[in-house]
Amino acid sequence: MSAPAGTPPTGPARLVTLGETMAALVPDRIGPLRHARSLALTTAGSESTVAVGVRRLGHRAAWVGRVGADEFGTLVTGRLRAEDVDVHAVIDPGAPTGLLIKERRTAVLRRVHYYRDASAGSRLRPADLPDGLVETAGILHVTGITLALSAGAAATVHAAVDRAAASGTTVCLDVNHRSRLWTTGKAAAAVGALLPRVGILFASLEEAAMLLGHGPGDPPPPAAELARALRDAGPHTVVVTLAADGAVAVSAEGTTRTAAHPVPEIDPVGAGDSFVAGYLAARLNGRDTTGCLALATRVAAWSVATDGDWEGLPTLTELALDEAPPGTVTR
Repeated sequence: MSAPAGTPPTGPARLVTLGETMAALVPDRIGPLRHARSLALTTAGSESTVAVGVRRLGHRAAWVGRVGADEFGTLVTGRLRAEDVDVHAVIDPGAPTGLLIKERRTAVLRRVHYYRDASAGSRLRPADLPDGLVETAGILHVTGITLALSAGAAATVHAAVDRAAASGTTVCLDVNHRSRLWTTGKAAAAVGALLPRVGILFASLEEAAMLLGHGPGDPPPPAAELARALRDAGPHTVVVTLAADGAVAVSAEGTTRTAAHPVPEIDPVGAGDSFVAGYLAARLNGRDTTGCLALATRVAAWSVATDGDWEGLPTLTELALDEAPPGTVTR
């Protein structure tokens, strides 16, 4: 069970994740980035978003990564510690902290610009994993992003998965394909090699089709069909996310479907990671697949309805506001 609201959890981290968290610059207005009058400074990282989300939902969470010996690195570690995430960060004086710049070119078109080549986060290595951290966790969460960053980062993912498999820790893998980092062929091969050791797999409809060899121009098969095929490769649960159409999960419980939680869209970036955070928090609470999907969609809705990748992630207390009548003001 999760700790009561406001009570810091004790004991080992229930969720452990690893990867790159970058500094992020966000413009104050819609339009070409060059016309922005100011840029807000924050952080961005798929894995750390999941860690923050799980922590806000009452479970102890840990993040492992590398940052530069610079102000951006101090920003990353400081923000995560402020969210009460256990931070295991190597300070790398030989490389800078990665940088991400968002651009809202129009009201509906968003672009992301990365400055992460040869970053400290890409220099993650197996020796950066603290002894015993993965072995005592309930869930190890990894993503395809870290696999794509470098050979060393990929080796770190494999080392963490090996430790999890040896100790009985559930491995969760989110495909999280980034076409700017590698090709679909390389992504499918690298992720596919991990599937026999994965317990929970998250993939979008397009990512699931990619893993099964469907080309980007091919109409994808039904989500449940893709999930069943991927489950045959090893994972005990496969969740295929369908954006505004919800999600489909295939597990030993059968096929479970959920609708998205309807909300006005403010910022969709980070919705997938928020969905994963809600699902994993429910899993740590001992919920079945239906319960995990229900919490996942609620948490994703909170994220989509607020600005930022992770800033809008809800606490347990805030989730209770979902039950309040529209327009309710809490005092």
